[in-house]
Amino acid sequence: MAEYSVLSLLYEAGPDGMRMSDLAQRRLMSTGGFTRLADRLQNRGLIERRRSAVDGRGFDASLTADGRKLIRRARRQHHNDLRELFFDRLDDDHLRCLAEIWTLLAPDAGGARAGGKRESRKAR
Repeated sequence: MAEYSVLSLLYEAGPDGMRMSDLAQRRLMSTGGFTRLADRLQNRGLIERRRSAVDGRGFDASLTADGRKLIRRARRQHHNDLRELFFDRLDDDHLRCLAEIWTLLAPDAGGARAGGKRESRKAR
């Protein structure tokens, strides 16, 4: 799972990749632990590392062509699994309710009552 999340973060970052220290922080890993993980990914030909063009002190990581192919396949499989395990089991009414719940849970959703609790649907 750690490898998937790193490859996914790098995929989302685009061709320039991300700074190694930022990746470690996003993964909640020590820099030493993350370096070992990055070593494994690099040895498998999935990422490449280079000295940062910004300050020359740190290192950036980016996906190789093989890394991009692998994460695209993995993300497709992940989405297919989610659809099969969850969404295919729900009818249209359930999906609408789920979408409404996700909207309410969004960090920027408005309408919270005092004390951080929302008004229930039944009370409306």
